[in-house]
Amino acid sequence: MTSGEVMPDLGGLAGDAPRVAVSVSLNFPGLTAAQRNLMRDLTRNTTHALLELGTRPVLLDATAAQLPSTEVEGFDAVVVLGGGDIDPELAGHGQHDGEYFGVDLRADEHTLELIRNTVDAGLPLTAICRGSQLLNVALGGTVIADLDPWQLHHGPPGGELFLPEQVALLRGSRLQQVYGRGDLQVQSGHHQAVDALAEDLAVAAVAHDGTIEATEHRSRPWVIGVQWHPEHSDAPTGDLYLLLGAFLSHVQPRQRHGVVATSPTLSR
Repeated sequence: MTSGEVMPDLGGLAGDAPRVAVSVSLNFPGLTAAQRNLMRDLTRNTTHALLELGTRPVLLDATAAQLPSTEVEGFDAVVVLGGGDIDPELAGHGQHDGEYFGVDLRADEHTLELIRNTVDAGLPLTAICRGSQLLNVALGGTVIADLDPWQLHHGPPGGELFLPEQVALLRGSRLQQVYGRGDLQVQSGHHQAVDALAEDLAVAAVAHDGTIEATEHRSRPWVIGVQWHPEHSDAPTGDLYLLLGAFLSHVQPRQRHGVVATSPTLSR
């Protein structure tokens, strides 16, 4: 997959629009045609939403032959998207006997360094699905190798991966303030999740079985990981724009020319 398949036309964008790095593993090992189409759509939905919100998305492909820099100077915010499973040694569960999907140690190490640099620089960060797991690992946490029971989090083997999931937003969390409610229906499809929580993170949302579904940094204004997929085409209407709008409201004011922080009403 090439960047041209997921990036919008930026020709009409203002030259001083905020620059948002979008980190993703576009071509991880074992990628099937169906998975390729899914990765294309999820990434494209994100980059197009960022453009519509007045920013300049910059793609950072962690599977590129020549890796992009992990330095964040020149960026105003960072988004980390999904991909395959995290290398089991990095995730903290060793060689678990379950099945692993799309493991790419090189991409993991690149993205972990990018996340640490982003947090250290104090930039706004939104991490989605695998990105949320990597955020926890980057800051010292671990990941569950294979959720069991799994029925709330993904479809059955051989069936549709994604399904609607109910999550509870913790009172007083940034996400609860953004969504304005305690319970939220999201689009979900994951067999791994945050396990031991990194010291600098707090739980922001949980599934009905207690699985951690979102985290947020204890001291940074906006460093948030969500396990669900607001960028999925079947996600509740407005979820992606609501989350990204709140995220972009934390871009420094002197850099926010043209950013639209409002978003459609969340429904479904």
